[in-house]
Amino acid sequence: MYEQHFSFRCKPFELLPNPDFLFQSSTHKKAITYLEYGIKEKVGFILITGEIGSGKTTIIRNFIKNLSSSVKLSRINNTKVSSQQLISMINEDFGLDVEGKSKTKLLSELNDFLIDQYAKKTQPILLIDEAQNLSPNLLEEIRLLSNLETDRAKLLQIILVGQPELNKTLMLQEMMQLRQRININYHISPLTIDETIKYITHRLTIAGNTSVIRFQGDMSELIYRFSRGIPRLINILCDFALLATFVEGKKEVSTDIVREVIKDLESRIYSHISEDNLSAEKSKDGEHEYRALTGDIAIRIIELEETVKKSIVELTALSERFTQLESEVSEIKNIDSDNQLNALSERVTSLEKKTTSSEENTPDNHDAVSDRSLAEQAESLKNILSNVNNKLKKI
Repeated sequence: MYEQHFSFRCKPFELLPNPDFLFQSSTHKKAITYLEYGIKEKVGFILITGEIGSGKTTIIRNFIKNLSSSVKLSRINNTKVSSQQLISMINEDFGLDVEGKSKTKLLSELNDFLIDQYAKKTQPILLIDEAQNLSPNLLEEIRLLSNLETDRAKLLQIILVGQPELNKTLMLQEMMQLRQRININYHISPLTIDETIKYITHRLTIAGNTSVIRFQGDMSELIYRFSRGIPRLINILCDFALLATFVEGKKEVSTDIVREVIKDLESRIYSHISEDNLSAEKSKDGEHEYRALTGDIAIRIIELEETVKKSIVELTALSERFTQLESEVSEIKNIDSDNQLNALSERVTSLEKKTTSSEENTPDNHDAVSDRSLAEQAESLKNILSNVNNKLKKI
């Protein structure tokens, strides 16, 4: 909307991850270095955690883009599944046939595949995103996959990527064996205030105009305190600030506009928070109060984003089901009532006559299997005819 007004080549603060805008802070560089080292040295388990919006997806996409051609990758994003569904998704990603196979068969074929890849000097990697949603049982299943090994090497490298609550699950007593197998564990920290400024400038440079935000007065402090150095929140705030500046017909974002946008975002979020909770927040002192406030705002914004994403998935599923139903209705409508339905009726009548005739002429000691068969066929066709008629009435 405002790209032409600010002479941008593209929007600088889109929420969707875009490799063209990749900004590597010190913590992002370390995460990528650990990933590359872990894969090169075949350490087994790698764990990467970070807050929502901290840049995990961007890091993973950049990591995948630079993988060697000798790597076979299975990337799992849907983690709310059964153990058999998980193994099935892994196999399917690796190009294995999964149709109608038991969990035992799936595991056996996965093991054969991994041994074959090892012989070909190809490195299979299993990358599981949103791993904080994995149940302890599924995490144990994943640990068991790491048992697939030769005398010299692990056959499967496993990367778990998730939010900090994943660490809480891993601290459970039953997760001790898995914890002991994690050789690299790195947490992506938020940006510092200096990195926040560099991050904003970097995105504006790529978009084509750095003069729209000059960080005058306490603007940088305001942005940092609201966002807590989380890239997604920086994007949200800066996008709204540019929009507000555009609406006012100005060419440069002012500190006052940033302050007003923050106030507006806070009011939107806190319309969902009870007065009691709000009073409790206000009773806290100074900086702690503000950070708690912005922290809740951050969480609420991200929760709303996640809700929208889930709704889109649900709507897509409903759309697919509707298309399927339309196809079924179309098939029913294509039935030629004068031919097919009449043919069914005649077939039913014929079978009923044969059944009656057979019953009248059959000796008492005759095997009645064929008679029952005729009766069953007649009854089956009558049911089919009845169902078709019922469906046609509903159309």
